[in-house]
Amino acid sequence: MGSQEVITIENDFTLIRFQNDSDTPFHAQREVGSGLIQFHFGIKGNAKFIFNQGNYALELKEEKSLLLYNPQKELPLNLELAPNSWVISVIISIKKFHALFSTEAYYITFLSPDNKDKKYYNEGNISPSMAIVLSQLFHYSLHPSIKNLYYKGKGYELLSLYFNKTEDPNAEQCPFLIDEDNVFKIKKAKEIIIANMAEPPGLQELADQVGLNLKKLKMGFKQIYGDTVYGFLFDYKMDYARKLLDSGSYNVNEVGLKIGYSTGSHFIAAFKKKFATTPKKYLMSINTNV
Repeated sequence: MGSQEVITIENDFTLIRFQNDSDTPFHAQREVGSGLIQFHFGIKGNAKFIFNQGNYALELKEEKSLLLYNPQKELPLNLELAPNSWVISVIISIKKFHALFSTEAYYITFLSPDNKDKKYYNEGNISPSMAIVLSQLFHYSLHPSIKNLYYKGKGYELLSLYFNKTEDPNAEQCPFLIDEDNVFKIKKAKEIIIANMAEPPGLQELADQVGLNLKKLKMGFKQIYGDTVYGFLFDYKMDYARKLLDSGSYNVNEVGLKIGYSTGSHFIAAFKKKFATTPKKYLMSINTNV
């Protein structure tokens, strides 16, 4: 099912995580008053922001960002999130935002004297350093007592990186990721393991195929996708298995074989680990609901 988590970082500073791991679109609506700036980041899949009762829409694709601001009217958030898609949105008041850049306001285009009272829209790319922060926001694993502090720090870090025109590799948590070529190689590694999920290459073989050393492959994969190579692949395989079961075209053993399990018992154990139920019980629940 799709979900949204609203994290109030401070007054007039909100972060929202939208997650749709289902097979159907997820819709979310939220009132957003005038004088608030909206930053939207497409982490995975595709999304669409709908305006004027459906007469106008802006697409948000994977690894893209949208900045929306209109001081003259409210811009309610009306989001349609495609299946298997994730988005993070940051909503902050112009007053709070302006205070962050009060000595450097000329640097931010829509804060210039000529534009400060005009509506503003900008589409951009998510940089490697922004991708790391967005991944960390989605894969939070620290103690709940510091959750708000963690999100506050990451929220401000994300905004600073958004407006950073010349990234300094020395400031990176994982310096090699600033190299776009290395980021491409990590993404290529993901494509390779997905394409060969039934018989994935070993880590060293995978590193050789994409032209990275083993350490950089493991570190980079964790930074970008929030998991180890095989941890990511396990989750992907289980989600793919669930879709095959949903289709009604395959039995449990056939699904297990398709994703690389030579014995049914191993597939059943893996599926139960992921979804806390067996494939057979899952199929029964689908048939019951039909």
